[in-house]
Amino acid sequence: MLCALLLPVLARAALFDDDEARRQIIRLRSQVEASQKSIDERLAAIDARLGQMDSTGQNRAVDLSQLLESLKQDMAKLRGQIEVLSNHAENIERRQKDLYVDLDTRLRRLEQTQTQLQDKMTQGERSAVAEKQAYETALNQFKLGNYQLAITGFQNFMTNFAGSELVPSAQYWVGNAYYAMRDYKSAIAAQQKVVKTWPDNSKAPDALLNIASSQAELGQSTSARETLRTLVKKYPSSSAAEQAKQRLARK
Repeated sequence: MLCALLLPVLARAALFDDDEARRQIIRLRSQVEASQKSIDERLAAIDARLGQMDSTGQNRAVDLSQLLESLKQDMAKLRGQIEVLSNHAENIERRQKDLYVDLDTRLRRLEQTQTQLQDKMTQGERSAVAEKQAYETALNQFKLGNYQLAITGFQNFMTNFAGSELVPSAQYWVGNAYYAMRDYKSAIAAQQKVVKTWPDNSKAPDALLNIASSQAELGQSTSARETLRTLVKKYPSSSAAEQAKQRLARK
């Protein structure tokens, strides 16, 4: 489709010169036809005079000689015009062949470029689908209570799609899975990675809240309260901060 639209655009500039050449050929052809008509008229005049000549027609013979000389000059001029006309026609034909060879080459390159772009887009789309599917598969394992499978799934996701925007969320869910398995030390380590590596991510305040919960389960109440205060201070407008305030108010 793109190549079909570009074809007349690419051809127009080159054909502009050929159009001018065609106009010149038309003018030359008109000149040739006019010269031919003039020669025909002169030949007719010569035939007429030849028919009128008698034994005393010396003056007419002189006139006839002059007409013949003029006719030779016009014939030479006519041959020159015909040669120019033929050269112009040959040049236009050669230019048109060169033009369409060039256009064909350009269109092939455009088609190759378009195909490459489509291939890249297709690869990107396939990658996006695989990324989404891997993340959702791991999350579904978490929802089903298969926490170890969820951890493995999220870890594989972070390895295979290291540049994904969902990596911070995957790390967060790894921490949550450890918490659900009551492996609180691993949960704290996993959530601390979220806070340190992606402090501006929306999962960071939730990770701090999970750290405080894990510390409380380990009996580290002082550390838990400190974590809650840090949460409120760093992310005051987050929903996790509201929960932190409520917990601090109860203690």
